[in-house]
Amino acid sequence: MKIAIIGAGAAGCFAAANIPFKEGREVVIYEKTGKALQKVKVSGGGRCNVTNVLEDVLELSTKYPRGGNFVKKTFHHFGTQQTKGWFEKRGVLLKAEDDGRVFPLSNQSQSVIDCLDREMIKNRVKIHFHKSVEKIERKEQGFVIYFSDQTNTKADNILVTSGGFQREEQYQWLRDLGHQIELPVPSLFTFNLKNNPITSLMGVSVPNASVKIQGTKILEQGAVLITHWGLSGPAVLRASAWGARSLKEIDFCFKININWLGDLRENEMKESIAKQRQEQGKQPIFGRNPFQLPKRLWEFFLEKIGISTTINWGNLSAAHQNKLIELLLRQELEVNGKTTFKEEFVTCGGVKLSEINHNTMESKLVPGLYFAGEVLDVDGITGGFNFQHAWASGWLAANAIQVN
Repeated sequence: MKIAIIGAGAAGCFAAANIPFKEGREVVIYEKTGKALQKVKVSGGGRCNVTNVLEDVLELSTKYPRGGNFVKKTFHHFGTQQTKGWFEKRGVLLKAEDDGRVFPLSNQSQSVIDCLDREMIKNRVKIHFHKSVEKIERKEQGFVIYFSDQTNTKADNILVTSGGFQREEQYQWLRDLGHQIELPVPSLFTFNLKNNPITSLMGVSVPNASVKIQGTKILEQGAVLITHWGLSGPAVLRASAWGARSLKEIDFCFKININWLGDLRENEMKESIAKQRQEQGKQPIFGRNPFQLPKRLWEFFLEKIGISTTINWGNLSAAHQNKLIELLLRQELEVNGKTTFKEEFVTCGGVKLSEINHNTMESKLVPGLYFAGEVLDVDGITGGFNFQHAWASGWLAANAIQVN
């Protein structure tokens, strides 16, 4: 019996790591690039955000803009607790950070990669690189897979873990098997601020800000990073995930409002300024920042509204105070386009979930064909949720294929 896994990403390798070696069973991964586990290696700044601390399945499912109802079912079989247990049982000690993200204790994604490699070696899994699939034919007995290098191979079962594709036509080989594809669009992207002077502060990070996309209900709070092209960071990426389809429709041109002080309200800010004027009235505004903003950003905002470096808190005019409040709590910025990164690209869209058995990951249309990971129309916000889906769906497919 030959099991062919198409794609050496997180879902594919995790599935292979969960199919024990057995005489007469051959597991082969076909990867179109020259490397395995590329996203695992670069995710979380090279630390690999393995999963999240959230254990309640209902709450966990709310972290998926697409596929929430689907993962609600799969996580009952393999949730975040099972993920942590699986890796720790195999020597990868994990730690949780304050924001709920879970990383290897080593702070190295290589720890996760080495673990998966060990399990695949133990299971005698073979990996063939530079094998891009062009076509799959269903035969009376099994399948034939045709590759772009003019070679082909037979398989009894196929698990597709090819990841998300950026262009609709890249899914054609799956459409040819009868599957419907939800239109792929980018998710988890950063916001471009064309010619905005705030980009001169590239590298400045605010640990707790709120990002509101105008004209929508989308509001996300968390760290925001200023880059040389615009804004990034968890709050921005999460907002982009929720707005992926609607923002694509307007060609990624829209307006946002940022509360640089997180969820601080206007009356609270006025009270803070009043206290500053009373207690630190003789101190220069440039030198006394009561809101714990990065120094460069604070000075940028003061200059923007025309506050002189010589003005003290006691001399702050009502007009300047109102401008400062407006800028810090409701700054309006115009977004013109997005930036995505190939290694960490996440797709909104993919194989239609109604065509997949959530208990086994097997196609309802083509017996013996399975799917796992990002190739499905499931995507999560940042925080370890996309990897959690990859592990869970890979594990379910691996267990189902073994008994097929």
